[in-house]
Amino acid sequence: MASRVAIVCLLGVAVATAACDRASPGNGQAQADTAATTAASPDEAAPANAGARNDKVDRSHKGEGAPDVAFAAPGGKEGPVTLAAFKGKPVLVNLWATWCAPCVKEMPTLDAAAATLGDRVPVLAISQDMDPAKAIAFLDQRKFAHLRPYLDAKLGLSLAYGTNLPTTILYGADGKEIWRVTGDLDWTGEEAKALLAEAR
Repeated sequence: MASRVAIVCLLGVAVATAACDRASPGNGQAQADTAATTAASPDEAAPANAGARNDKVDRSHKGEGAPDVAFAAPGGKEGPVTLAAFKGKPVLVNLWATWCAPCVKEMPTLDAAAATLGDRVPVLAISQDMDPAKAIAFLDQRKFAHLRPYLDAKLGLSLAYGTNLPTTILYGADGKEIWRVTGDLDWTGEEAKALLAEAR
Protein backbone atom coordinates (compact mmCIF):
# COMPACT_ATOMS: atom_id res chain seq x y z
CA MET A 1 0.00 0.00 0.00
CA ALA A 2 2.81 2.42 0.91
CA SER A 3 4.52 1.76 -2.42
CA ARG A 4 1.29 2.56 -4.31
CA VAL A 5 0.99 5.88 -2.45
CA ALA A 6 4.61 6.71 -3.29
CA ILE A 7 4.03 5.94 -6.98
CA VAL A 8 0.89 8.11 -7.06
CA CYS A 9 2.79 10.96 -5.37
CA LEU A 10 5.67 10.69 -7.86
CA LEU A 11 3.24 10.67 -10.79
CA GLY A 12 1.51 13.74 -9.34
CA VAL A 13 4.83 15.59 -9.07
CA ALA A 14 5.75 14.64 -12.66
CA VAL A 15 2.40 15.88 -13.99
CA ALA A 16 2.63 19.10 -11.99
CA THR A 17 6.15 19.71 -13.25
CA ALA A 18 5.08 19.16 -16.86
CA ALA A 19 2.12 21.55 -16.63
CA CYS A 20 2.22 25.21 -17.61
CA ASP A 21 3.79 27.21 -14.78
CA ARG A 22 2.79 30.79 -15.30
CA ALA A 23 4.47 31.91 -12.08
CA SER A 24 7.91 30.79 -13.22
CA PRO A 25 9.54 33.30 -15.57
CA GLY A 26 12.11 30.73 -16.59
CA ASN A 27 9.58 28.38 -18.13
CA GLY A 28 8.52 28.35 -21.78
CA GLN A 29 4.79 28.50 -22.21
CA ALA A 30 1.92 26.75 -23.80
CA GLN A 31 1.86 24.97 -27.05
CA ALA A 32 -1.78 25.26 -27.84
CA ASP A 33 -2.96 21.72 -28.47
CA THR A 34 -5.94 21.90 -26.13
CA ALA A 35 -7.31 18.59 -27.31
CA ALA A 36 -4.26 16.77 -25.98
CA THR A 37 -3.76 18.72 -22.76
CA THR A 38 -5.63 19.70 -19.65
CA ALA A 39 -5.86 23.46 -19.32
CA ALA A 40 -5.39 25.14 -15.96
CA SER A 41 -7.84 27.86 -16.97
CA PRO A 42 -10.06 28.49 -20.00
CA ASP A 43 -7.37 30.46 -21.81
CA GLU A 44 -4.24 28.42 -21.23
CA ALA A 45 -2.99 24.95 -22.03
CA ALA A 46 0.01 22.98 -20.87
CA PRO A 47 2.74 22.59 -23.48
CA ALA A 48 3.16 19.23 -25.17
CA ASN A 49 6.93 19.50 -24.60
CA ALA A 50 6.76 21.23 -21.23
CA GLY A 51 10.38 20.58 -20.30
CA ALA A 52 11.77 21.44 -23.74
CA ARG A 53 12.86 25.01 -24.14
CA ASN A 54 15.34 26.37 -26.63
CA ASP A 55 16.16 29.91 -25.44
CA LYS A 56 18.27 30.30 -28.56
CA VAL A 57 18.09 31.40 -32.12
CA ASP A 58 16.70 28.68 -34.35
CA ARG A 59 17.61 28.93 -38.04
CA SER A 60 16.42 25.46 -39.00
CA HIS A 61 13.26 26.91 -40.61
CA LYS A 62 15.13 29.51 -42.69
CA GLY A 63 13.53 29.95 -46.10
CA GLU A 64 10.15 28.53 -45.09
CA GLY A 65 7.01 30.51 -45.86
CA ALA A 66 4.62 31.66 -43.15
CA PRO A 67 1.67 29.42 -42.26
CA ASP A 68 -1.59 30.33 -43.97
CA VAL A 69 -3.47 30.93 -40.72
CA ALA A 70 -6.01 33.73 -40.32
CA PHE A 71 -6.05 35.94 -37.23
CA ALA A 72 -7.81 39.16 -36.26
CA ALA A 73 -6.30 42.55 -37.00
CA PRO A 74 -6.55 45.32 -34.38
CA GLY A 75 -10.10 46.57 -34.09
CA GLY A 76 -11.38 43.72 -36.26
CA LYS A 77 -12.41 46.19 -38.96
CA GLU A 78 -10.08 44.75 -41.58
CA GLY A 79 -11.45 41.26 -40.99
CA PRO A 80 -9.17 38.24 -40.69
CA VAL A 81 -5.64 38.61 -42.05
CA THR A 82 -2.76 36.23 -42.68
CA LEU A 83 0.98 36.86 -42.55
CA ALA A 84 0.98 36.90 -46.37
CA ALA A 85 -0.70 40.33 -46.15
CA PHE A 86 2.58 41.76 -44.79
CA LYS A 87 4.78 40.46 -47.60
CA GLY A 88 6.84 43.17 -49.27
CA LYS A 89 8.70 44.29 -46.16
CA PRO A 90 10.30 42.41 -43.27
CA VAL A 91 7.98 41.62 -40.35
CA LEU A 92 8.63 40.50 -36.78
CA VAL A 93 5.96 38.14 -35.42
CA ASN A 94 5.70 37.62 -31.66
CA LEU A 95 3.36 34.96 -30.27
CA TRP A 96 2.42 35.76 -26.67
CA ALA A 97 -0.33 35.46 -24.07
CA THR A 98 -1.29 37.35 -20.92
CA TRP A 99 -0.84 34.25 -18.74
CA CYS A 100 2.69 33.61 -20.05
CA ALA A 101 5.21 35.10 -17.60
CA PRO A 102 8.15 35.20 -20.06
CA CYS A 103 5.88 36.91 -22.59
CA VAL A 104 4.90 39.59 -20.09
CA LYS A 105 8.54 40.03 -19.08
CA GLU A 106 9.76 40.76 -22.62
CA MET A 107 6.78 42.89 -23.72
CA PRO A 108 8.21 46.31 -22.67
CA THR A 109 11.41 45.66 -24.62
CA LEU A 110 9.40 44.43 -27.61
CA ASP A 111 7.41 47.67 -27.53
CA ALA A 112 10.67 49.65 -27.44
CA ALA A 113 12.04 47.65 -30.38
CA ALA A 114 8.83 48.30 -32.32
CA ALA A 115 9.37 52.04 -31.75
CA THR A 116 12.90 51.81 -33.14
CA LEU A 117 11.94 49.62 -36.10
CA GLY A 118 8.95 51.78 -37.03
CA ASP A 119 7.28 51.09 -40.38
CA ARG A 120 10.48 49.57 -41.79
CA VAL A 121 9.84 46.31 -39.86
CA PRO A 122 6.30 46.04 -38.49
CA VAL A 123 6.07 44.18 -35.17
CA LEU A 124 3.01 41.95 -34.87
CA ALA A 125 2.37 40.94 -31.27
CA ILE A 126 -0.23 38.22 -31.87
CA SER A 127 -2.04 37.16 -28.71
CA GLN A 128 -2.72 33.46 -28.17
CA ASP A 129 -5.28 34.18 -25.44
CA MET A 130 -8.56 32.37 -26.02
CA ASP A 131 -10.34 35.42 -24.55
CA PRO A 132 -9.36 38.36 -26.80
CA ALA A 133 -10.64 40.88 -24.23
CA LYS A 134 -7.81 39.87 -21.88
CA ALA A 135 -5.13 40.69 -24.45
CA ILE A 136 -6.72 44.01 -25.40
CA ALA A 137 -7.07 45.03 -21.74
CA PHE A 138 -3.48 43.96 -21.02
CA LEU A 139 -2.03 46.16 -23.77
CA ASP A 140 -4.30 49.08 -22.82
CA GLN A 141 -3.43 48.91 -19.11
CA ARG A 142 0.31 48.87 -19.78
CA LYS A 143 0.02 51.68 -22.33
CA PHE A 144 2.31 50.09 -24.88
CA ALA A 145 2.54 52.74 -27.56
CA HIS A 146 3.78 50.61 -30.46
CA LEU A 147 2.13 47.20 -30.01
CA ARG A 148 -1.35 46.77 -31.39
CA PRO A 149 -3.62 43.87 -30.37
CA TYR A 150 -3.52 41.23 -33.09
CA LEU A 151 -5.61 38.29 -31.88
CA ASP A 152 -5.44 34.55 -32.55
CA ALA A 153 -8.10 33.20 -30.17
CA LYS A 154 -8.19 29.83 -31.97
CA LEU A 155 -4.43 29.40 -31.35
CA GLY A 156 -3.93 28.64 -35.02
CA LEU A 157 -0.40 30.05 -35.19
CA SER A 158 0.80 28.25 -32.05
CA LEU A 159 -0.47 25.01 -33.53
CA ALA A 160 0.97 25.70 -36.98
CA TYR A 161 4.43 26.46 -35.58
CA GLY A 162 4.21 23.71 -32.93
CA THR A 163 5.96 25.99 -30.48
CA ASN A 164 5.88 27.22 -26.90
CA LEU A 165 5.35 30.86 -25.91
CA PRO A 166 6.86 33.30 -26.34
CA THR A 167 8.13 32.65 -29.82
CA THR A 168 9.35 35.46 -32.07
CA ILE A 169 9.91 34.96 -35.80
CA LEU A 170 11.55 37.29 -38.31
CA TYR A 171 10.32 37.12 -41.89
CA GLY A 172 12.10 38.82 -44.77
CA ALA A 173 10.37 41.03 -47.33
CA ASP A 174 10.04 37.91 -49.50
CA GLY A 175 7.80 36.32 -46.85
CA LYS A 176 10.40 33.69 -45.95
CA GLU A 177 11.52 32.96 -42.40
CA ILE A 178 14.97 34.18 -41.37
CA TRP A 179 15.11 32.97 -37.75
CA ARG A 180 12.98 32.32 -34.69
CA VAL A 181 13.64 32.74 -30.97
CA THR A 182 11.82 30.62 -28.40
CA GLY A 183 11.76 32.10 -24.91
CA ASP A 184 11.96 35.69 -23.74
CA LEU A 185 14.63 38.06 -24.96
CA ASP A 186 15.58 41.64 -24.19
CA TRP A 187 14.62 43.12 -27.55
CA THR A 188 16.63 46.28 -26.79
CA GLY A 189 19.84 44.35 -26.01
CA GLU A 190 22.87 43.85 -28.24
CA GLU A 191 21.95 40.27 -29.20
CA ALA A 192 18.49 41.35 -30.33
CA LYS A 193 19.84 44.37 -32.21
CA ALA A 194 22.20 42.12 -34.16
CA LEU A 195 19.35 39.73 -34.98
CA LEU A 196 17.01 42.54 -36.04
CA ALA A 197 19.72 43.96 -38.30
CA GLU A 198 19.18 40.88 -40.48
CA ALA A 199 15.73 42.19 -41.47
CA ARG A 200 15.71 42.69 -45.26
